[in-house]
Amino acid sequence: FFPTTSSFIISFLSCFRFNDFFNFSVKGKKKKKNDFNDHIKMIVLFSVHSQPFILSNYRRFLLMKFAVEEINNSANLLPNISIGYKIVDHCSDSHSFPSMFNLLSVNGVVQVWDEPHNKLSKVTAVIGGYTSSKSLTVAPLFMTRFIPMVSYSASSSLFSEKKTFPSFLRTVHPNKAIIAVVVRILQHFDWRWVAFLNIDDDYGNDCRKLFIAKIHDTQICLAYTKGLDQNTDYLPIFRQIETQRVNVIVVFAPEWMAEALIESAIQMNVSNKVWIGGEGWSLNQKLPKTKGIQTIGTVLGVSEPAKTIPGLNDFIRSFKAHNKHNRTKKQTPCNQWCDCSLSSAEIIAADPSFSFPVYSAVYSVAHALHDALQCGAGRCNSEITVYPHMVLRELKKIQFTLLNRMIQFDENGDPRSGSYSVVFWNKSGDAQEVGYYNFYKSSDFFISTSEIQWFADGQVPTSLCSKECSEGQMKKPQGIHKCCFTCEICQDGTYINVTEDPYTCKACSDTEWSPEGSTRCNLRLVEYVPFTDPAALGLMVISGLLVVLTLAVCVLFAFHYNTPVVRSAGGSMCFLILGCLSLSSISVFFYFGKPSVAFCIFRFLPFLLFYTVCVSCFVVRSFQIVCIFKIAAKFPELQSWWVKYHGQWVVISVAFVIQALLLLIGYSSDPPKPHNETFWYLDKIILGCDINLKATSTSVIFLLILCILCFVFSYMGKDLPKNYNEAKSITFCLMLLILTWIIFATVYMLYHGRHIHTLNAFAVLCSLYSFLLWYFLPKCYIIMFQPEKNTQQHFQGLIQNYTKTISQ
Repeated sequence: FFPTTSSFIISFLSCFRFNDFFNFSVKGKKKKKNDFNDHIKMIVLFSVHSQPFILSNYRRFLLMKFAVEEINNSANLLPNISIGYKIVDHCSDSHSFPSMFNLLSVNGVVQVWDEPHNKLSKVTAVIGGYTSSKSLTVAPLFMTRFIPMVSYSASSSLFSEKKTFPSFLRTVHPNKAIIAVVVRILQHFDWRWVAFLNIDDDYGNDCRKLFIAKIHDTQICLAYTKGLDQNTDYLPIFRQIETQRVNVIVVFAPEWMAEALIESAIQMNVSNKVWIGGEGWSLNQKLPKTKGIQTIGTVLGVSEPAKTIPGLNDFIRSFKAHNKHNRTKKQTPCNQWCDCSLSSAEIIAADPSFSFPVYSAVYSVAHALHDALQCGAGRCNSEITVYPHMVLRELKKIQFTLLNRMIQFDENGDPRSGSYSVVFWNKSGDAQEVGYYNFYKSSDFFISTSEIQWFADGQVPTSLCSKECSEGQMKKPQGIHKCCFTCEICQDGTYINVTEDPYTCKACSDTEWSPEGSTRCNLRLVEYVPFTDPAALGLMVISGLLVVLTLAVCVLFAFHYNTPVVRSAGGSMCFLILGCLSLSSISVFFYFGKPSVAFCIFRFLPFLLFYTVCVSCFVVRSFQIVCIFKIAAKFPELQSWWVKYHGQWVVISVAFVIQALLLLIGYSSDPPKPHNETFWYLDKIILGCDINLKATSTSVIFLLILCILCFVFSYMGKDLPKNYNEAKSITFCLMLLILTWIIFATVYMLYHGRHIHTLNAFAVLCSLYSFLLWYFLPKCYIIMFQPEKNTQQHFQGLIQNYTKTISQ
């Protein structure tokens, strides 16, 4: 707007596409309440030859004219100020630029930027344009002079960039808002496999770009997309959509292209689809009544909420009646009506899309002028010369209510508040409102599903590339789309959390377990043998009994120390053996209770160390028996050396030191430590001790070597005198020892429950009892119940008889 004393000019950009060439002009009304009496000049609307007439745009023009006249007749808004308008039809590029330069020129000359402001155009603001592409074409011309450009339908997100479009504002919401509504609809009905068709221009491509970005982090996949133009062949498009089994089609296109698309779908027998339209054609009045429209499926749309503008319909009727009256009088027709057989009812029933944005755009400029002219108390300041940048400044600050709706722009020049309606084309041919979406201050979304008449027998249709996996199954992607997948069940010990990652079966932690096809992990049952366990109590009692029995044998042997039986059993060595057996039994108590580092060490250390001493004692005893009866006669020097240097104690001491060193080295490098056994049972943790075989194998091998030597020496004395049978007893004890550990090893390979530790303790006790019962108990029996065999004469007789047998 630029002032011409008391008048201002608004440029209205639109696209009518008349069949004939028309010029539009209007003469503004003067307000008689003031001293401003200048007339407002009316400008020409440029049209295009041989283009189809767009009735909805003609309706918007009449709405703009109605708003201007309403403002000019208002006593409160812009009192004693009249505004005029110049309409430019920029459907064609060949007419757009000449008409734009005509707006900016004075007497055919466009002022250079740095010249004085004495040849400025009287255009104070621009309302339009209609499409994003046309607006992008002409907007830079107005941006350079900061002429406010208020669009009622250009929704491209590019206009929100204020560095590029500093004076561009709009009363329609940007594309990102309507795309957000469409995505919410898709998510509401769980439609994940969709096609997106758009007009191949700045508006359509911007919508497609925003849609792809919006669905990036959702479960929605874009199965097919295509840019459309007036030469598009729709047959391959529909074939491709059908091939990919897409049941939901999103269409962002102007109404003329949407009409061509839907009519082609009807002709090509496209059926059972859900169509979601943008605000460009959601309220189309022609398509819902087209024959065969019900066969294509269900049509939903997103649009500005329908607003009834009071007085508009009466204005259109009176406008048409006035034009008809002029024609009957054969007067020169006013160039604001079209020479076509259109009734007022047809104009009123035209597509009402963008009606309120047009209405509010005109009022926004009027309010900005009102503030720039410091209007108030029924008058405006006539001394103020209003420039476009002044109107722009006030536009950014305006805040007023129009038809119960707040009009205000944000920092990007977009509406600060608003809502969208979700409509459904019912069988009556009407766009029925079935939902809404409020945004900005609070995102509020609602759809009444029951009001929508679905084509699929009343059931909500589905649109999926792959059916959703069953519980406990992960998705294995197929191809480039995340919506296309096969389902694989999660194995034991894994689970699937579809909210976090539906494509990966995650492993449970060591303390958890899960069966096949799980959605969560369960805590494993922690098991160990407590001290209160009946088996543990029994073994501890038996271990205690072992200590008591060894003590009793020690007492018995002490009282009969000088008897042949005690001396032949080993004499003082017997007490060492019995003491080591008692000390070895300490290990049994550490097989029960919750394992710790100390428990794990004492579970093995006492047995390996002291049992080594026991076995080395029996190695010496076996060797001495063989030496006395078999080797002494052949190698008398060996026997004398053995007796002179106490060979038996040297061997025992060396064996003890070697085993102690081996255990010290092994336990220092890697001592036994608590271990949670989770391999054998999914739902259990068996608490045990982890033994490093490399660290402990040397001590076990050393003990095994001693056992083999003991067995060899004892087996060599198997034919000794009948009643002088220490070698036989030792052999039998070793056989029991070997059998015990073979049985335990077999069970250990087959059974891995918590009672494996009980069995281990039992094997230790069997090893101890084998020597106590089968070596010492027969001696005790002779001492207590056969004293006649515990005499020197009896033993000498046995030895003499054996010597005679050998000499023979």
